[in-house]
Amino acid sequence: MKKKYYLVFDIETANSTDEPLVYDVGCAICDKNGIIYDSLSLVISDIFDGEKELMSNAYYAAKLPLYYNGLANGSFIKKNFYNARVEILALIKKYGVKEVFAFNADFDSKGLNFTQRWLTKSKYRWFFPYGLVKVHCIWHMACQVICTQKSYRLWCIKNGFFSKVGNILTDASTVYRYISGQTDFEEQHTGREDVEIEVAILAQCFRQKKAMDRSINRRCWMIPQIAR
Repeated sequence: MKKKYYLVFDIETANSTDEPLVYDVGCAICDKNGIIYDSLSLVISDIFDGEKELMSNAYYAAKLPLYYNGLANGSFIKKNFYNARVEILALIKKYGVKEVFAFNADFDSKGLNFTQRWLTKSKYRWFFPYGLVKVHCIWHMACQVICTQKSYRLWCIKNGFFSKVGNILTDASTVYRYISGQTDFEEQHTGREDVEIEVAILAQCFRQKKAMDRSINRRCWMIPQIAR
């Protein structure tokens, strides 16, 4: 049987959450077991260099020195958005990918699409060409098969992983802390590093061998609250 490959992607953005502009995109080709076969980590020059004022106010602006150092030592590669898209689509073609995943697929796909439209003045509107791939949400999957586990809820109680209003946390950092046993883990919030933990969460979802709705669900965080 031919091996099935997936693409997992993550973005970092400037501007507002309603109109996110991508300055960092990371992606990895993996299988259902979480083995990574190929990856890209790209700093988007159109935004990183071209929108200095926005970048100075980016949500994770404090991490900009990390990018400067990474670009200097070659651990980050800078591309314009057009060429970054070309490279990602080439990976999809190379591995015959039909399904792509992101932890918060609603935001990440919106960020790629908005940046595409903003840079091309809406001449080109979709990052992934229509019909090429299906976009799935790891967050929704994890909320169904990991965050509803009794052991997860007890672990959250033990470690105090609740929101200010008392909801069980279901973000990528918290879920990864649970599956890895690293209770003090903190996300790096760079595309490259975050993709690695998202691949691990995706693999853990598949290991549950349960039926899952993989679609985007903006209110998926409610599933574990109701399960209580």
